[in-house]
Amino acid sequence: MTATRFLARMSLETEIGAALSDTRIRLLEEIGHKGSINQAAKAVPLSYKAAWDAIDTMNNLAPEPLVVRVTGGRQGGGTRLTEYGQKMVAMYRALEIEYQAALDRLTERLNEAGGCDIRGFQKLMHRMSLKTSARNQFSGAITGLRDGGVDYEVRVRLDADTEIAAVITKASAENLGLTIGKEVFALVKSSSVMLSVDQTMRLTARNQLWGKVAEVHAGPVNNEVTLVLPSGRSVTCVVTGESCKALGIEVGVPVCAFFKSSSVILAIYD
Repeated sequence: MTATRFLARMSLETEIGAALSDTRIRLLEEIGHKGSINQAAKAVPLSYKAAWDAIDTMNNLAPEPLVVRVTGGRQGGGTRLTEYGQKMVAMYRALEIEYQAALDRLTERLNEAGGCDIRGFQKLMHRMSLKTSARNQFSGAITGLRDGGVDYEVRVRLDADTEIAAVITKASAENLGLTIGKEVFALVKSSSVMLSVDQTMRLTARNQLWGKVAEVHAGPVNNEVTLVLPSGRSVTCVVTGESCKALGIEVGVPVCAFFKSSSVILAIYD
């Protein structure tokens, strides 16, 4: 019977968790080759929407964008892998080669020593993996903590120009071990994000992020709207088709995405 082998399915980790996986790397590689998100998604394969979701997540979590939208040209625009994105792909593939070699050496030693329950270990790792349904996933360092008695206001810096605020219970803050400078995930459901096009409107929502509409996916009742912030990060929300029409929401329109601090969920990796 052929011995079970550990296969390298590597992910690159930041201080707060996984940032790049094999599927995402293949998507980046195809974008670099084809300059088209649609063609790259078909080659992976991924749906067009899943590909854009992955790109938005990577750009939100990375120190700088890995992929940028390109406008104009005979083809009407496309997507381009940035120099930073190219470096990340090259680093991933180089590490992957070394990673697989190390796993092969480990498997050989384990088999020589009488083997081990590799399949059981693989199942355990699979069950312990974590995914979230929150459409908007950001990462950043904590820049402010304010004790409100029963709750905490936490400020998280996403980039040089953008901070978001979260309000969580005091017990949650203590359980997470939050401190100034600590890296955290900030998760926001798309249904918690609202839109405004009026720059003079005053809002009670603590988080107000201005950007331009990049994508509008129309549905029978609701539309999914994605806007890109000046930093290259993105925010996605779900609004009714009627609201989109009333606000004049279309690609290129400046829009403010706003959400309450209580709608932000914080997470960390131990």
